[in-house]
Amino acid sequence: MESPVKDIPVATATAPGATRAPAPASAAKGGRFGPVALVVAGGLSVQFGSAVAVLLMPRAGALGVVTLRLVLAAAVLLVVCRPRVRGYGRADWGTVLAFGAAMSGMNILFYLAVDRIPLGAAVTLEVLGPLALSVVASRRLVNLLWAGLALGGVVLLSGGGFDRLDAAGAGFALAAGAMWATYIVFSARTGRRFPQADGLALAMAFGAVLSLPFGIAEAGDRLLVPSTIGLGLAVALMSSVLPYTLELLALRRLPAPTFAILMSLEPAIAATAGFLVLHQALGVTDALAIGLVIAASMGAVRSQVARSR
Repeated sequence: MESPVKDIPVATATAPGATRAPAPASAAKGGRFGPVALVVAGGLSVQFGSAVAVLLMPRAGALGVVTLRLVLAAAVLLVVCRPRVRGYGRADWGTVLAFGAAMSGMNILFYLAVDRIPLGAAVTLEVLGPLALSVVASRRLVNLLWAGLALGGVVLLSGGGFDRLDAAGAGFALAAGAMWATYIVFSARTGRRFPQADGLALAMAFGAVLSLPFGIAEAGDRLLVPSTIGLGLAVALMSSVLPYTLELLALRRLPAPTFAILMSLEPAIAATAGFLVLHQALGVTDALAIGLVIAASMGAVRSQVARSR
């Protein structure tokens, strides 16, 4: 990647360690339903995993849940991938450590957000990070339209003031979005420097180490309760291991722009998970706000794709 934001518009996805090269034309024309189903399944897994994480927070706290998710996901990935640690240079390790730090920061901030505001609102605010980077990277006037559309969604979601949502929760979600944008950049870089999912496994392990002091400080020995560990493993599998694997498989056969557009649906999936699992009902205004942000994300991706042709 010549520029750190060059691939952002087609990387508004969460598949770490994956390259963003479009699939061959033959794969794009036929059998697309299979990879599309994989992406949708991954999105459902992530957001319903987040809903389970919210249910776990009374037991371990937001930071405790983050630690359980990252530690257990790292353990699974290290066992499955068995990444080699020799043969890499300082730049390679710098990239994977930055990736792990971004992953840890993104998760900590996001879980602090969903502990305070509804899941759908948190994901809607979080997705503004990748969207903003996409607009900046495109340098096209039309993308100001998408930025304005997204801003309109945020204004609707806040109801004229973030105090309706809880100002701290909204702030954490926006900060998580900034970390998500950073995460995307280093995910792509890691994917080029490490084979298969080795970089992901190593980054997840580093992110888990970074989160440990926060989780232990908040939850202490509550992290060792068997039932809490069991729920934490479910969150790790649903929110990290399974979706990342599905997305990596999908990207082998699905054009990257299509993948990015599908990932723009995350706020809607999150709102559905929040309603079904957490009984967080959406008002008409909230649903419209989420719809505006989704439309802005899709529009930004399509504009960048049209420009590259």
